[in-house]
Amino acid sequence: MAAPELADVLRHPAIWRGDGRMQHRFEVIKTGYAALDHALPDGGWQPASMAEILVAKGAASGELSLLWPALQDIGRQRELVLVAPPCVPYAPAWQQAGIDLARLVWVRPASAGDTLWAMEQALREPACGAVLGWVAGVLDDRSCRRLQLAAKAGGGLGFLLRPPQRESSSPLPLRIEVEAAQQGWCVHVRKRRGLPLTEPLFVTRAEVHHALAGHRHPDAATARLSAPRR
Repeated sequence: MAAPELADVLRHPAIWRGDGRMQHRFEVIKTGYAALDHALPDGGWQPASMAEILVAKGAASGELSLLWPALQDIGRQRELVLVAPPCVPYAPAWQQAGIDLARLVWVRPASAGDTLWAMEQALREPACGAVLGWVAGVLDDRSCRRLQLAAKAGGGLGFLLRPPQRESSSPLPLRIEVEAAQQGWCVHVRKRRGLPLTEPLFVTRAEVHHALAGHRHPDAATARLSAPRR
């Protein structure tokens, strides 16, 4: 039997070469921003996986601006779950972003432990296309792995939103930090599969409006956000 060519071996999906990003055969979800798509492995948000979104002081709403275009697409067919957001979700803002409020689920847990439990349960549910969970600090590796396994089981996107603590580490494959900047937000890809990204990205408010344009909004007369689930 002839030995396989080196090029054929290197094309195997289990092989990652140090001169490039890892390649997967999963269908990614576009972020809505060309520069961010280019910076992420495979060109967008990776389904069946978790991502950390670090929200720096003063960058409030910047993290949602990054996620809204993808949430629009996901919300057409699957549920969007918000677990322990820091404030009551402002329904008109979500509606203006093109999110169907009928698919938006708000969960208000009683404790940090309940937050992780709710995230894990939602991530395991195939009907949930995206789960956003807010935590106050760094999670231990065991909790992160449980969330990652839950996302893999359910097939949806998981986002762990928390304050930045750069000295911390976690087993999650993607970490993005969002900082406020003039006319928009500065986006640092702190961790990704493959080579590191040293230069930050900049997303303007105009780009956000452009990314959200062209989508039909739910009927403002009938859509409303339901009460939180406990």
